[in-house]
Amino acid sequence: MAQVSSNHRVGLPDGLLIRIDNRAGKGLQQQIYLAIRRAILDGALAPDTRLPSSRSLADDLRVSRTTTLLAYEQLIAEGYVSARHGSGTFVESELPDDLPQQASPRRDARNKHPQLSRRGAALAATPLAARRISGPPRAFRLGVPALDLFPLRLWSQLVTRRLRSTTISQLDYADPAGCAELRGAIANHLQMARGTRCSADQVFIVAGAQRALQMVSSVLLDPGDRVWLENPGYPGARGALMGAGARIVPVRVDSDGLDVAAAARQAPDARMAMVTPSNQFPFGVPMSLVRRLALLKWASGAGAWVVEDDYDSEFRYGTRPFPCLHGLDADGRVIYIGTFAKSVFPALRLGFVVVPSDLHASFVAARRTSDLHPPVLEQMALADFIVDGHYARHLRRMRSAYRERLEALSDAVEHTCAGALRLRPVHTGLHAVADLDDVDEELVFEEAKARGIEVAPLGTYFIGRRTANGLVLGFASTRPDAIRNGVELLAASIDAARLTARNQRVAR
Repeated sequence: MAQVSSNHRVGLPDGLLIRIDNRAGKGLQQQIYLAIRRAILDGALAPDTRLPSSRSLADDLRVSRTTTLLAYEQLIAEGYVSARHGSGTFVESELPDDLPQQASPRRDARNKHPQLSRRGAALAATPLAARRISGPPRAFRLGVPALDLFPLRLWSQLVTRRLRSTTISQLDYADPAGCAELRGAIANHLQMARGTRCSADQVFIVAGAQRALQMVSSVLLDPGDRVWLENPGYPGARGALMGAGARIVPVRVDSDGLDVAAAARQAPDARMAMVTPSNQFPFGVPMSLVRRLALLKWASGAGAWVVEDDYDSEFRYGTRPFPCLHGLDADGRVIYIGTFAKSVFPALRLGFVVVPSDLHASFVAARRTSDLHPPVLEQMALADFIVDGHYARHLRRMRSAYRERLEALSDAVEHTCAGALRLRPVHTGLHAVADLDDVDEELVFEEAKARGIEVAPLGTYFIGRRTANGLVLGFASTRPDAIRNGVELLAASIDAARLTARNQRVAR
């Protein structure tokens, strides 16, 4: 092929120009096709306009004739142009029905759109659980497990085996509650690992914990119902409650978890409490037994629901597990939520809800009006992963790996950030909370981002005035050496943030 200059142009009818650019990142055929197509859609090439022959166009552009032929063939196949025997190639006189909608760039119509609803605006303003930098996992990415240690080959074998044995009936719509095998496997796992009993019929498979929170909120709450929510707390729970039109009652959290007595004074008539009792998000403290019993007593007396998000409870370091709140519930007030995003991998998008038996029919009916059910193939493969013992083995391996990564974080912070960053004790979960002294968390976040590491300002998780200044650091997704390097960058970020703060004070 002849060499094409990066800015070569050729004349077309009515002075239209095609620009060939070797640096454009698109093939020559694609550039020619797109230029002619754009000219047709913009009206620069009128219907029935004759195009240059493929040979003439190739000569002018100094490309292979095959390149221009292929571009013309694509335009013909899509109905933009037609080849007339003995006459040449012409723009079609009647373009396909959907083209007028594409014929000209759409004008900015932002001022003409109705405004978002108040609820929609509040949802759009809800903070994310983590502020990510694009790309692969890095220190200190929040909410991501050790993807480098997941048994991907085994998983692909399980999926392939299920795919090969799929029947025609399994291609149809499935049970709204989810795959029966998976529901049974989850019920057995909860009994062994979390100290609670439930039947497979109480388990609903959902597309992750966020979908579970949304489903529970929409089914059990009316607009205006008051709901206790931990403060600080998980932004996803806040978003689910806003979506249901609930009135959020922020309740302070201390070393024993949600302050039930304070919540009862604030809103004794609340319809629901959303809590993370095994591993409070983000502080990481468990709710004390006294508080758990007080919460269940309040729910029973008030006729309220308790939603237990039992995230990351599988990963413990040097402590005996707290039984889940659901296991203490004798009155059927607790709705239990779990997810496989951290224990398997986030892209799986599978979680579950455990509801009282008398709500089963209502949840099935509500499910039919929304997303019906998650993809069945992944559910069946996950059922095999659990039943065949792979899940339990994977959890044991991950506990060991996460303990090593947590120790790397603790040692690095102690030796590199002594006096600047204080790591709180971590007994459960995949992240640590670190307190900052003499420098604002948002400044540290910006400096860390500039250095390619992810930290989450603790204030992100407060509703209203924040009462702490610190960072939330994920330690699960990266190896110990990357964690140690990350801490060095974090120390530099803190130093830079302090310098920025001093300069700002001087400037005032």
